[in-house]
Amino acid sequence: MKIAIYPGSFDPITKGHLDILNTAAGLFDKVIIAVANNSEKHGFLPVETRVKLIRESIKDLDNVEVDSFDGLTINYAHQKGASILIRGLRAVSDFEYEMQLSQANSALAPDVKTVFLTTKPKYNFISSSTIREIFINNGDVSKFVPEPVFEYLNKLSKC
Repeated sequence: MKIAIYPGSFDPITKGHLDILNTAAGLFDKVIIAVANNSEKHGFLPVETRVKLIRESIKDLDNVEVDSFDGLTINYAHQKGASILIRGLRAVSDFEYEMQLSQANSALAPDVKTVFLTTKPKYNFISSSTIREIFINNGDVSKFVPEPVFEYLNKLSKC
């Protein structure tokens, strides 16, 4: 069974993330979308909320589970029996950082391979930080995030 980990902050998850996840779900037996819990950073949304919103957003993907983790992604992959890390690329500018990360992970754990997947062109410009910026400035993020995220943010803005 090929198990892949799709790690990230997903703060919040976007339609671009889901595009990558849908592709990965079609390629691997099981995909774990893993929300990184970085105690050094205070996220926009709490990790538990991100996990909940992702679960609500992927109900139709039977071979995908959602989890969160602390520490190195490589260690988490080993704990889960995963041999693949999924990394999404939106544009060429993402590649240098992702390549460095991939090489570091490969040096730590040569048995875990990184697979780069690209988003559809219509999602190339979408990032969680862009979503946060639009939301904080009272813009409409409905085109960029799945419905559960939009509903959550809508409620948040009314508080």
